Amino acid sequence: MDIRKLQKITIAALEDIKGKDIEVINTAKLTPLFERIIIASADSTRQTKALARNVHDKVKEAGGEVLGMEGEDVGEWVLVDLGDIVVHVMQPNIRLHYDLESLWKTTPKRAVVAVAEKKVAAPLE
Repeated sequence: MDIRKLQKITIAALEDIKGKDIEVINTAKLTPLFERIIIASADSTRQTKALARNVHDKVKEAGGEVLGMEGEDVGEWVLVDLGDIVVHVMQPNIRLHYDLESLWKTTPKRAVVAVAEKKVAAPLE
């Protein structure tokens, strides 16, 4: 399935069950394992499970493949593996603690080194 279509289905499934703070992170240049991470928050373990199950069901209905789900038994953090997209549905305190957004939005070291080199090479005033 096309990545844009899969992303659209996933976001719609999260919005259907009132997922909060939905964020899409493009990881295509950071890892060859998947192209997107989608993170959403839920108010309760029941909602976390419902959001993940709805993503699973909607992707299957559209003909997509769900490779697996983890964490459904506890419900604080449920991961849905859609191949090109990995969906994380989390309780707000778990999301804050692990801060996946910061982890995956890091600037590659090459860019940091290039910026540092430019600052060193700049004349002092």
